Amino acid sequence: MSSSAEECAGGKTSWPEVVGLSIKEAKKVILKDKPDADIIVLPVGSPVTEDLRPNRVRIFVNTVAETPHVG
Repeated sequence: MSSSAEECAGGKTSWPEVVGLSIKEAKKVILKDKPDADIIVLPVGSPVTEDLRPNRVRIFVNTVAETPHVG
């Protein structure tokens, strides 16, 4: 096993390579490394609990993808 800071006994713990990808693509990469991941997508700055859940992976997003409109 790698001695990298992003690896631990349970496997990979961070995915800097997904920064800039779509949520769909980021999920695909994360699930390839951690098939049992419970992926949660949240807006940047969202309040989150500080409890540790080994299968939880949070993706924080801050980009508006389309023009908001009434309708």
